Amino acid sequence: MKRVLFAILLCVCPFIYAEESKPKNIIMIVGDGMGAAYTSAYRYFHDDPKTKKVEQTVFDRHLVGMSSTYPAPISGYVTDSAAAATALATGIKTYNSAIGVDVDKKPLESVLDWAKKQGKKTGIVVTSHINHATPASYLSNNESRHNYDQIADSYFDKKIAGQFKADLMFGGGWKHFIREDRNLVNEFKQAGFYYLDNYKALSKLPKNSPVLGLFADVGLPNAIDDNNKHRLSLMTKASTKHLENEQGYFMLIEASQIDWAGHSNDVGKAMWELDDLAKTLEYLETYVESNPDTLVVITADHNTGGFTIGANKKYQWKPEVLRSMQNSADKVAETLNNTPVTKQLVDELLNFTLTEQEFSQVSHAKSSAQNEQQVFKEQVNQDNENSKNLKRPVSVTKAIHSSITNIIDNRTTSGWTTGGHTGADVQVFAMGANKALFSGLQDNTDIAKKIFKLLGKN
Repeated sequence: MKRVLFAILLCVCPFIYAEESKPKNIIMIVGDGMGAAYTSAYRYFHDDPKTKKVEQTVFDRHLVGMSSTYPAPISGYVTDSAAAATALATGIKTYNSAIGVDVDKKPLESVLDWAKKQGKKTGIVVTSHINHATPASYLSNNESRHNYDQIADSYFDKKIAGQFKADLMFGGGWKHFIREDRNLVNEFKQAGFYYLDNYKALSKLPKNSPVLGLFADVGLPNAIDDNNKHRLSLMTKASTKHLENEQGYFMLIEASQIDWAGHSNDVGKAMWELDDLAKTLEYLETYVESNPDTLVVITADHNTGGFTIGANKKYQWKPEVLRSMQNSADKVAETLNNTPVTKQLVDELLNFTLTEQEFSQVSHAKSSAQNEQQVFKEQVNQDNENSKNLKRPVSVTKAIHSSITNIIDNRTTSGWTTGGHTGADVQVFAMGANKALFSGLQDNTDIAKKIFKLLGKN
């Protein structure tokens, strides 16, 4: 009888229960651009074709609700990553491109800021550069997401009660943290941060030191191309262990490059980024079992690309070719840009055999783009004064990439509606303490408001 009453209380009055048992640790995870079709596709990508049953994934096991994503009215109904991340971080709607500021460009307090004020340790773990839109919205306040150097500077300059906002930061960003005008890495090191620039060093983090880990010039390599295809999982494991303390911690994790795959309409890249996130969540399943006072909330900031499973009126989706890939379309395109295109080479790079028609498509894409580049150069030389008005042709690498992704789309029957974002609702997943708070339909601002409440802010 007590169990029944407890269950009723939890479902009907979740906020009352939250007051009685707040989580010690809160992990917020953003799958950037991860619309519902992505996690559905991952289920089939991950499926064991030897069995009749389509196996559930970690996403399926922890689905609890949905979230709307629209920004402030000034920006309409379709959000960018900055406005969406600001909503998830602060509980306030704002304009597209805003980083931790409202529509009047006034600074907002994030859940990470509040957690730090409550004596918790804080951290961010991302596969983009650490001053990209999502992490920046939790750590900074800026009128534009594109002010990357200013945002990076704020990570050092803007403190809470004399303390750095983040005790741990993992991701990319050498370009913005090691500059001619300022070397932020050296400044962080002089301030007592342990600095690392390779994944191997993650296994020997000094327990009582704040940590800065930068592993790439901008974003990390694509998951499929990286020397560790599960680099987000690797960083997360190191981070949870490092941040553990008596007061608990708040950590933001972002699978940043699902969004980048969506922008380039690259389903192969997307599935391997989803796989990295899935392995991260599988680790956190075991972590929550051992640390039941931990809450993990997972959602997307928006949907990218209008990705579709089944296109061109074909009632099918065939992920087999995606499972066999060993290189991203990006890496294949870069290689073919600098090497004569032969069918044997393309087959080896893609790890599947092209038809003659498909090979002709790749070869033609390169030669056509090279010709367009040459014509453009000649036009610039002939009329240098008006060269700024000339439309620059697509790069050779991008042309090859498009041909490769087109082939993969046709083989898998994948579809896309845009190279940008859509306004569709996104899924919400949760595990651990107080996960019931995040069930049902909610707005992205509600997620931040609930986390604020769990952190003791009324």
